[in-house]
Amino acid sequence: MRALRRPAAPHPCRHNIWRPCSDDPVWLFDLDNTLHDSSRAIFKVIDQSMTAAVVASLQVDEDTANMLRTKYWKRYGATVIGLVKHHGIDAREFLHLSHSFDIPSLVHAEAALPYKLSRLQGRKILLTNAPLHYARTVLKTLGILQQFESLWAIDHMSLQGQMRPKPSLALMKQVLARVAVPASRTVLIEDTLKNLKSAKQLGMRTVYVYHPGTPFSNLRNGRDSYVDLRINSLGDLLTGRRLLLG
Repeated sequence: MRALRRPAAPHPCRHNIWRPCSDDPVWLFDLDNTLHDSSRAIFKVIDQSMTAAVVASLQVDEDTANMLRTKYWKRYGATVIGLVKHHGIDAREFLHLSHSFDIPSLVHAEAALPYKLSRLQGRKILLTNAPLHYARTVLKTLGILQQFESLWAIDHMSLQGQMRPKPSLALMKQVLARVAVPASRTVLIEDTLKNLKSAKQLGMRTVYVYHPGTPFSNLRNGRDSYVDLRINSLGDLLTGRRLLLG
């Protein structure tokens, strides 16, 4: 996995983005249902587009495509992994095909998101199991693309020739190595609990963005031991950051 984009200007107290100021936290942001409300409109379109892409790629009927899409997502955390593993599908082609729709019209976020993120001191990196072109378009639509030091998408989450998206511990270890910051100063912000659990195993700080549209989120009423902070919006992160980082 490699960083895809570096900031236009370096932070005033560092010469290399991989050698940050010791006090700077690194914020690892998930994308869907974290930085924007994907359950409101875009998830439904993604599901439909994914199914159509499976139909086109495997030449199967829609019912079979739906079954495979769901089966591989549950087993591997991403439909594309099952298609590559069991059907020899080209991952990049499938990711492009399955996310070829009008993205900007479907993006919804909380008010004043660019301002809220700008007040969050530290480096910001996107860490998403979504494809890169989709992630860039969403961030650009939200008006926050330039705030991110790097975009790490599923396209580049390959280790030893195999795709290893979140919640892979091997992926998380590589992320820590790349950001070159102690795990205790690295914060993963996610709506998916199993991804937070992996991060916590390595000593990262964890923020659970509760969203009722995230699969299985409605089964969690309390706060798991691997969640350091539970928030309902990114605005809550501003008020809870001092408690989170100590």
